[in-house]
Amino acid sequence: MRKIDRHNLIKKIIVENPIRNQNELMALLNQEGIHATQATISRDIRDLKIVKTIDDTGQPQFKLFQENPEPSEDDEMKRLIKMSQEIIVNVDRVQFMTIVTTLPDNANLVAAVLDELNNPLVVSTMASYDTIFIISRTEKDAEHVQQFLTDPTNHKL
Repeated sequence: MRKIDRHNLIKKIIVENPIRNQNELMALLNQEGIHATQATISRDIRDLKIVKTIDDTGQPQFKLFQENPEPSEDDEMKRLIKMSQEIIVNVDRVQFMTIVTTLPDNANLVAAVLDELNNPLVVSTMASYDTIFIISRTEKDAEHVQQFLTDPTNHKL
């Protein structure tokens, strides 16, 4: 199966089913005759901008974050603002580094959006399961990043 077809099937599965984790997604893909590795599914999740949110019962659930396949810089900024309001749990700063805590399994997605913006205040990002380290050139730059991620409607990046 081609990647585009697999992506379309993943989107359909996410929209039609309450998927809690990658194993559930892989099981449903297997039922459709698609056998992919965990690494492939992880890349697909990142490519499709799928995030893990909390549903009404307090359980994690995969959700399509945005379906625009080729977002503009303005779209990326809007996505980052929305993420900061919905996915980011805490923002702290240590000198020239900004440390961001996200909802579980969302740090890579937020870091990818930050990287795609190519903002001069952000030299590099490093993400894990729920934590992002954002490296800036100066403490002042890091302070601007922290202010934006804490309150994006009143601060610019």
